[in-house]
Amino acid sequence: MSDQKHEYHVDLTWKKGRIGTLSSPQLDDKIEVATPPQFDGGVEGIWSPEHLFVSSVSSCFMTTFVAIAEYSKLKFENIEVKATGKLSKEDGKFVVSEITLKPELTITDEKLIDKAKRIMEKAEEACLI
Repeated sequence: MSDQKHEYHVDLTWKKGRIGTLSSPQLDDKIEVATPPQFDGGVEGIWSPEHLFVSSVSSCFMTTFVAIAEYSKLKFENIEVKATGKLSKEDGKFVVSEITLKPELTITDEKLIDKAKRIMEKAEEACLI
């Protein structure tokens, strides 16, 4: 990535009520988004900005881990990341006050556990989100 610049384009179209559709000229799939049900007028069962924010941190960790693992030649079977974001009210407005990631890595060689832990730490430090 060095000194290259990258752009990511996202378009949002209001659908109705508190629901919109995210799209990108760079991607095929669209994502329906809405106010989360914890807020007035919120909608159940649809991705919210809060879900997307937490998922951006989680997916950044995963993709960064995979890149570092490949570079470090760490062989692993699978990685899953459970993420929780906490919203709290500070100075009269809601903020994402905490995001907790719980990665679960499957490796077949126990001798690589320490190396895998170091790579997870590096991924957390290197993730740009």
